[in-house]
Amino acid sequence: MRRAPSARQVTDAGQAFPLYITAVAGLLFIALAFFTVGRAGATKNGAQTAADAAALAAAQSYRDQLGTSFLHALRTDAAWQGIVFDGQLTVAVDVCGAALRFAKSNGASVRDCAPAYPPPSFTVEVESLKGVGKSVIPGTEGKKATATATALVTPLCVPDASPPKQTPKPSPSKGKGDEGDEGKGGEKPPERPAVLFLDCDGKHVTIDPGHPDRLPDTAELFAVHLAD
Repeated sequence: MRRAPSARQVTDAGQAFPLYITAVAGLLFIALAFFTVGRAGATKNGAQTAADAAALAAAQSYRDQLGTSFLHALRTDAAWQGIVFDGQLTVAVDVCGAALRFAKSNGASVRDCAPAYPPPSFTVEVESLKGVGKSVIPGTEGKKATATATALVTPLCVPDASPPKQTPKPSPSKGKGDEGDEGKGGEKPPERPAVLFLDCDGKHVTIDPGHPDRLPDTAELFAVHLAD
């Protein structure tokens, strides 16, 4: 025959129920808190990605302008050594526009963009456009993440101590009536600029000022990378 529960058992069960509710509520709060922390971490990671992209965009924009200045120097017979070997430009350049575009495309805005020399480096600080959002932790609604990244432009080239050997071309024999190298009226033809031989990170690079359209890609002359 089944016995009815005693008054003591009923009392114990009634006291345990609120404890169960409290424990479940506590576990739920902890789970939501961990979710908020994870979302905050994702927001921070997104901001760091935006900062990295913005800094690299600024450095790549500067590298492109180095290539343009080098081409101009060759065409005008101007000094080019500071451009290629030191990564220096003699005119002010705007590279932060590229940083702004790349930061925005990655969900962030640029708070600061600071070029520094030498070597050419670009530090960009960004802030996420969106906050963490509503959560069980007060004050997270408008909390935004910030991040900073620095990108460097490193010249890769030095004068080549052992340029590749050039096979001399046989000069055509002069026929009767040829005027030789002096041309008409005894005038000498203009001297052709000397060919440049560079060692760019172990790779032989030949630059012929007479053919500026055959310049190597700027990626062969300068490296762009994030600072460690």
